[in-house]
Amino acid sequence: MAAITTLRTAIATALVDNTKYSVFSFPPATPIANSVTINPADPYISPTNNQETAIAPMANFRLALYVPLLDNQGNLAGLEDMIVAVFQKLNASSLKFRIGTVSIPSVFESTTGDLLTCDVALSIFTEWS
Repeated sequence: MAAITTLRTAIATALVDNTKYSVFSFPPATPIANSVTINPADPYISPTNNQETAIAPMANFRLALYVPLLDNQGNLAGLEDMIVAVFQKLNASSLKFRIGTVSIPSVFESTTGDLLTCDVALSIFTEWS
């Protein structure tokens, strides 16, 4: 398994919360309500070689959070609860990461129903294996 695939799987494992949402270590064809997907960000990989002897690439991801678009202010409260839960799961993990900003919520139109979504920026130093 490639190093980046292993890293996405580790992030997904750290985020598991079967009582609140599903986690996908890849962008699914159709996102579902109450889910978190791990997507490549731009730039996806930022290589560094501070000491010119080894490469320590930084992998950049977007954690996309999806909740159903309900009538209670668009389910903004549900999305905010999920953001807090994701932050708590990352904090409790053994991953060494840098959390970035959370994007403004937007509507994602899907064949399975409209969803409210936002992105959380996440960067992690990794090693090639």
